[in-house]
Amino acid sequence: MDEQAMNNAAHEAHIVAKALPYLRRYSGATIVVKYGGHAMEGRLANEFGRDIALLKQVGINPVVVHGGGPQINAMLKRLDIESNFVNGLRVTDAAMVEVVEMVLAGQVNKQVAGLINKAGALAVGISGKDGGLIRARKLTRTMKDPDSNIEKVLDLGHVGEPVFVDTRVIHALTGAGLIPVIAPVGTGEDGETYNINADTVAGAVAGALNAQRLVMLTDVAGVLDKSKTLLPDLSTTQVHELIADGTISGGMIPKVETCLEAVAQGVRGATILDGTVPHALLLELFTEGGIGTMIHK
Repeated sequence: MDEQAMNNAAHEAHIVAKALPYLRRYSGATIVVKYGGHAMEGRLANEFGRDIALLKQVGINPVVVHGGGPQINAMLKRLDIESNFVNGLRVTDAAMVEVVEMVLAGQVNKQVAGLINKAGALAVGISGKDGGLIRARKLTRTMKDPDSNIEKVLDLGHVGEPVFVDTRVIHALTGAGLIPVIAPVGTGEDGETYNINADTVAGAVAGALNAQRLVMLTDVAGVLDKSKTLLPDLSTTQVHELIADGTISGGMIPKVETCLEAVAQGVRGATILDGTVPHALLLELFTEGGIGTMIHK
């Protein structure tokens, strides 16, 4: 073995030795991963598939919940259907929810499962409607009329929120050595289909499974302080303080609220991190301190 090969081998051995304590920590643990945004594109998509497969191969039970906003937008554009958003939520009428379900539970769901299968693990794509996995109700939102200052209820159509997660389907799959890949749609009491925010579904699934970790792959580094420096570790109390003083604002609020809800349900740590960093998931789980913001009790 020449000197370069010897150095490469030594470097790889060093990496394995550093990761070993974390592999032991998470052995047999359930980790819910929310996958979406720019991390679903190009080379990063293949790396994600390999990383999830690796988790399964080292004795961890990953459960994937995916989004698909860009893919929905592309299909709606092809069909010449206009989208309207209110507070970041897509207003979804009866015709549009059919397109949303087709893209999320069909196209995207099978693509994500395929990435993992290609990497050597066995993934099964399902939606929240399969086996009654996610029972949902209509999501209601209010906003103030800028002219009258009167609050009014917004009708978002077939946009829902989870009220119950039946974990039997997930346990059946993981118990058989399979990786569940979940599309964020659910079923109402009367059998109607609801489009649900993927972050919200991931948090609800993590809480229902009493997962050890919830990892949310986003397009931001995590929670930043007012000087734009990453805050790597936050208690739930600190998160509430940062929301109150305006440090956490805008689109970050619903993400941290999802983490807070998951932690309240028993998840030991919920992390927001930048999914566009190569192997972000492995860096978060298998390095000291991780690379995102972990929220815990």
